[in-house]
Amino acid sequence: MIIKSLELADFRNYDSLHIDFSKGTNILYGDNAQGKTNILEAIYLSATTKSHKGSKDRDIVNFKKEESHIRTILEKDGMDIRVDMHLRKNKTKGIAIDGQKIKKAAELLGLLNVVFFSPEDLSIIKNGPAERRRFVDMELCQLDQFYLYNLNHYNKIVNQRNKLLKDMYFNPSLKETLNIWDSQLVSFGSKIIERRKLFVEQLNDIIYDIHKKLSGEREELKVKYEPDVTIEDYEKSLAVCQERDVKLKQTTVGPHRDDFSFLIKDIDIRKFGSQGQQRTAALSLKLSEIELVKKIANENPVLLLDDVLSELDSHRQNYLLSTIGEIQTIITCTGLDEFVNNRFEIDKVFQIENGKIVNNSEGETEKGVLL
Repeated sequence: MIIKSLELADFRNYDSLHIDFSKGTNILYGDNAQGKTNILEAIYLSATTKSHKGSKDRDIVNFKKEESHIRTILEKDGMDIRVDMHLRKNKTKGIAIDGQKIKKAAELLGLLNVVFFSPEDLSIIKNGPAERRRFVDMELCQLDQFYLYNLNHYNKIVNQRNKLLKDMYFNPSLKETLNIWDSQLVSFGSKIIERRKLFVEQLNDIIYDIHKKLSGEREELKVKYEPDVTIEDYEKSLAVCQERDVKLKQTTVGPHRDDFSFLIKDIDIRKFGSQGQQRTAALSLKLSEIELVKKIANENPVLLLDDVLSELDSHRQNYLLSTIGEIQTIITCTGLDEFVNNRFEIDKVFQIENGKIVNNSEGETEKGVLL
């Protein structure tokens, strides 16, 4: 799987853009706030239907316009696939694959697997549990359509149950219908818990070796799943907490409150690890994500690196760059020194300035210079 080209119209600070990527390593460089990350955001949207920043469609469309367009040409199994995305400020987005409109955005997930890595991801270990759940959910939604189905239904039921809890304040008789929602929560929530447990098992098979190498053979990392409730106790816990839920007007039990811990010698580095340990664990997590896609989807993901090299020391930079291998990679940076100095293989370079490509060139790999 590779991305052959990307076209943008009225997307963020781009009036129009056409860019043809190499199947190897692509560098987008230029000063800050010129639009480099916007290109990665468009690719991520084409793969997941969502912005990696959590932005709403109305905030992505050029502020002078009412709508924007993304066209991505993929190559998969020797065939070209066209993904068109139509973003509008006041309507839901429209998506078409090879000219055929799809009814649900979920139909797009899994067509293009991407791994996005930004400086913010280096804080995923020490930040709140919502970010760790989001990481797991986004990865599983790309790799497992059943998980996506169960998660979508679970989230809808949680929202509907929360609305019912608020309405019960004015109409207490609605409490009789609460058990109906509870049984559905247990049904879909149990499947989420089961899949997350398997995901962590698969992750641990990969992350152990990666982290050991990254830490210079000094540390052994283990990821632990911390479900808010077990499948066996789910129904009982909902019943026990029902009065609390009514009082708080929200659902307080279930996988939407899960967390994941990261242990080195049984020490939880979320709370007690150094900043260096936390950043190395986050890097290990992202590198493991690449290997998981290879293992489960049986194809290489597209790797998007958003100015992350400047946040890593030379050892971690070199390890990251050396693991890219045959993966198509698109990297943003403010300068090319780290690639030239490390004699890193470069296939194509684009200079971005004020929402435009002002220069592009091929890379010369052996000498580390640009032609």
